[in-house]
Amino acid sequence: MATEGKAKRASRLRRLFKSSEGATAIEFAILAIPFMMIVFATFETFIAFTGEQLVSNAVDTMARRVRTGQITFSDPTRTTTYMTQTQFRQEFCKQISVMITCSQTEPAVPYKLYIDLQQVTNFADIPVGIPLVATNGGKTRDIDVTKLKFTPGGAGKINMFRAYYRWPITTDLVRPYISNIQREGTTKGDFLIVATSAFQNENYP
Repeated sequence: MATEGKAKRASRLRRLFKSSEGATAIEFAILAIPFMMIVFATFETFIAFTGEQLVSNAVDTMARRVRTGQITFSDPTRTTTYMTQTQFRQEFCKQISVMITCSQTEPAVPYKLYIDLQQVTNFADIPVGIPLVATNGGKTRDIDVTKLKFTPGGAGKINMFRAYYRWPITTDLVRPYISNIQREGTTKGDFLIVATSAFQNENYP
C-alpha cells in the first residue's frame, strides 16, 4: 500500500511539472503591465508628435504672413492686414484646427496655447531657453507666462515667434514618463510642445 501511495504522489507531481497552463498565465501576468505601457507610450508619443508637427507648421505659416506684411500690427488703418493680439491668436487657432480645437475663450485668455512674438535688435539677441518656473513646491515646472511678450516689429524688423501648446496626456500609466510640465496645484502633468521661427520682415510698404 505504501508503495502504491508513493507511486500516486509521484504521478501527480509529474503531471504538475508537465502542465504549462499555469506557467503561461503567470508569464502573461508578469509581462502584461510593461507590454501595455509600451503600447500606450507608443500611442501617446505618436499623437503628441503629430500635434507637434501641426503646431510647427502653423508657426511657419503665421511667421511667413508676418514677414511678408500680410499681417501687421502697428497701423489699425490698414484694415486688410491689421490684427490685434487676440485676432492673431484666433488665426493661429484656425491653423491648428485640423487636430487641435481651441476653446471659445482661448484666443483672449490663454490656457493651453501661448504665443511669444517679439521684436529683437539682432538675431544674436534671440532667447534660446524655454521660460519655465517652479511649481508645486519645486517638484515640477510650468511655463513662465510673465516672460512671454507680444511686441512684434514692423517692416524690416527682426522678430522671434514662438508658440507653446500644453498637450494633454490621456493615459495615466505613462504620464510620469512623458509629461514635462505641470500646473501649480495640480496632480497631472502635460507635454509641452514648442515651435520657434526667427525672421526679418520684408520692407513692405
